[in-house]
Amino acid sequence: MSCKVLTDNLKGKRCAILGLGVSNTPLARLLISADSEISVTVYDKKSPEELGEDALALRDAGVRFISGSDCFDNIEGDVIFRSPGIRPDIKGIRDAISRGAVLTSEMECFLSLTSARTFGITGSDGKTTTTTLCGKFLERAGRVFVGGNIGTPLLDKAEEMSEDDSAVLELSSFQLMTVSHAPSCSAITNISPNHMDWHTTEEEYAAAKYNIVGKNTHRVVLNADSKGTSEFGKKLLAQSGREIIFFSSVRSPEDIPDGAKLMYISEGMICLYDGKKSIPLLDTSRILLPGKHNTENYMTAMALTYGYVDPAVYAEVAESFGGVEHRLELVRTFCGVDYYNSSIDSSPTRTAAALSALSGRDIVAICGGYDKNLSYAPLAKSLCALVRAVVLTGATAPKIKKALLECESYDPERLTLVESDSFEDAVAKAFSLSREGGCVLLSPASASFDRFKNFAERGRYFKELVSKL
Repeated sequence: MSCKVLTDNLKGKRCAILGLGVSNTPLARLLISADSEISVTVYDKKSPEELGEDALALRDAGVRFISGSDCFDNIEGDVIFRSPGIRPDIKGIRDAISRGAVLTSEMECFLSLTSARTFGITGSDGKTTTTTLCGKFLERAGRVFVGGNIGTPLLDKAEEMSEDDSAVLELSSFQLMTVSHAPSCSAITNISPNHMDWHTTEEEYAAAKYNIVGKNTHRVVLNADSKGTSEFGKKLLAQSGREIIFFSSVRSPEDIPDGAKLMYISEGMICLYDGKKSIPLLDTSRILLPGKHNTENYMTAMALTYGYVDPAVYAEVAESFGGVEHRLELVRTFCGVDYYNSSIDSSPTRTAAALSALSGRDIVAICGGYDKNLSYAPLAKSLCALVRAVVLTGATAPKIKKALLECESYDPERLTLVESDSFEDAVAKAFSLSREGGCVLLSPASASFDRFKNFAERGRYFKELVSKL
């Protein structure tokens, strides 16, 4: 199948694109360039002038724009393409569906059209690193496309993909909430509360994650140590025709239910138990990335790609891959202090994992940002146990401070707690609190939207400030 199939099916239709953004801009270009009499309207709170050059070019090409704070109140169209950040149950969408409109998305269309073998990764933590690792493993075996929530939409590339290619997709709960087509190989790294500023309940959030497994999904990789995914795996085992591979850094083959496989660690080796025997695959000492969570990211990616690549590639990648930008990224060593950018850590569990990876170091942490309505009590325990000083800034600073002060293990004699009104001042204060041989870690445990467009902008600004020290 191809993009032509999509545009042919939309001939004479009115297409409504809700939110232009990264994923929907290529979609709009594809629809407007097709000689198939497709009417395209973009609904976005920002005007074309505010959206920039891409939007202006689309407007000049014939795309209609409806802007303003109330732009989603009255959506007209036969087919509605939803941006991931827009809830599918807003009144404007419900009203349009009641009039006969079909709700879909750029990702839904890609999954239904591509001829490539698809590998999908979701979860509360570790999605980006696991997605990147899968791409690096698979590129040794042939052509691979990496995209989705990692920042690269792939719909406009579906035309050039063949059955010999692989597509690796990082998928968010927002993207998965309404998909009916799922990847052929899917992984859930873990599930812990996240995005409670958007999802109505923890159950809704988890259900969206589980949507990554569909009728056509033949391999499912799940975290044996995450209660929700472990129970989900047991339910899937009752269904025939699926290969279930659990991963765990603490369990052994006898701990998993009959019929399942396990990626686990034995005497420093990552091994795959295939139901009959254990196969050694990778010595963990060869992994450059620090921390137990990164070892588990390797296990997830290896479980997804095993059988599709030569196992020798696991060691090749482990010995050369230094990590993704904004994830425990070493920015600079200055005056004997290592500065790490982990701006992608937008939840308490991600920050706890980053702190654990640096355990034993003299850590000054910078935390705080946009509030996703999460509890910071678990993070407070990690900060009290692993950090010498913490600089709090941004919208969640008061919540993190309150959690620290209420934590039973908080000791003001051992943990220095500092607040800062600006991001620039937070970096300066972290510098002043640092000690030679130690490290400064930006790991906000919060989203970035209180001050920045996204976590990448926040991380790059941190690197700019550190470079000027």
